[in-house]
Amino acid sequence: MLPILIASDHAGFELKKKLETWLREMGYEVTDLGTESEQSTDYADYAHPLAQRVSDGVASRGVLLCGTGLGMSYVANRYPRVRAAVAWSPEIAELSRRHNDANVLALPGRFLSEDQARQILQTWLDTPFEGGRHERRIEKIEREETSVSPRPNERGAEQREMR
Repeated sequence: MLPILIASDHAGFELKKKLETWLREMGYEVTDLGTESEQSTDYADYAHPLAQRVSDGVASRGVLLCGTGLGMSYVANRYPRVRAAVAWSPEIAELSRRHNDANVLALPGRFLSEDQARQILQTWLDTPFEGGRHERRIEKIEREETSVSPRPNERGAEQREMR
C-alpha cells in the first residue's frame, strides 16, 4: 500500500472524508491528521503536522483541504522540502507535479465538487516529476534565504537610496 497523509480544517472536512474513502479504495494507506468534524477550527493546527512529516521524510506526499486551499498552502510552504500547490483543475495539478514536483496538494474544499476533487487528486497522484531543467529550479527553492541575491529592481532601489 502507498502511504499518504490527509488533513483539513472544518471547511474541508466533508470533502476530506470522501477523498479519504476513495483513496483507501484505490489502495492507499491513508493517515488522517484531522480535523474530526465540521466544528470551526484553525487550518494551521492541521497543516503544521502534515507539513512537518513531509519535511522530515516521514511521508512523501500529503493532501490538505480548507475553504480556498490557500491558508493550508501558506503554512505548508514554510517547511523545508515541502512544495504545496493549490490546484483547482486537473491541469494545474499536473503542472504542479510535472514542473514543480509538488509533494503536498492543497484543495479548495468550498469550490470543488467531489468529482472535481477526485479528478484533480488522481491527476496529481499519477503525474511524475519531469526533472531536467525543473530540477535546477527546485534546488533554488531550497536555498537558504541568505544565499539569495536581491531581485534586480530591489538592487536599483538600494542604489538610489545610497545616493
